[in-house]
Amino acid sequence: MNSLDPTSPLVLDLRALGLQQRAGSMVTVDRTVQAPGSMGVALANVPEGSPVDLELRLESVMDGVLVSGTADVHVDAECARCLEPLDWEEAVDFSELFVYSAAELRGATGENLDDEEDPLPRIWEDCIDLEPTLRDAVVLGLPLSPVCREDCAGLCSVCGVRLESAPGHAHDLTDPRWAALAGLVEPDEQ
Repeated sequence: MNSLDPTSPLVLDLRALGLQQRAGSMVTVDRTVQAPGSMGVALANVPEGSPVDLELRLESVMDGVLVSGTADVHVDAECARCLEPLDWEEAVDFSELFVYSAAELRGATGENLDDEEDPLPRIWEDCIDLEPTLRDAVVLGLPLSPVCREDCAGLCSVCGVRLESAPGHAHDLTDPRWAALAGLVEPDEQ
C-alpha cells in the first residue's frame, strides 16, 4: 500500500484532525459513514451503504496512534432455524494500534516492524484506514447462527413447513433399516 485517499470516509487524516506525532495528544471524532461491502457472515450482514455511526478516540502513543471507539450498525439477518428475516441495531466496540513506519519512529524503538509475522496496521502519510479494523470488529461481533427467538421451532426436516405455524405436524416414517421387514407383515396387520 503506497498511499491512502484522505477523502475516503473511513480514512482519517491525522494532520487535519490536529493530532500531533507526540505521545499524549488525543482527539475525539464522531462521524457517520456508509458501510462498505462484505461486512457480514452467512446469515447476518451489514447492508452495503447503510449508515455506520462512529464514535472514535484517537490517542497518540510512542509507536503510533491508538484508535478506540464504537460503531453503531444496522444488521439484516435470517433466523438459522426458520429462515424468517430479522434485523437489529448492533453497537460494536473496537480498539486498534496504528503504527508509524520505521522511518517515522525516529528511533523510538529499534525494532524492524516489517519483519513481524502479523504486522499492525500502518499510518501512511499521516493517514489511517479504518475499514479493515471496522470490518474485523463487526464480522467478529455478528452471530454465526442468529435466531428470531430462543425457542424457535424451525422448519420440518422432511417437508420444510414452518413448525410454529403447524402445531401437531408429524410424518409417519418407517426407519429405512426396517423397510425390508415391512414385506413380512400381513396387509391387514399394518
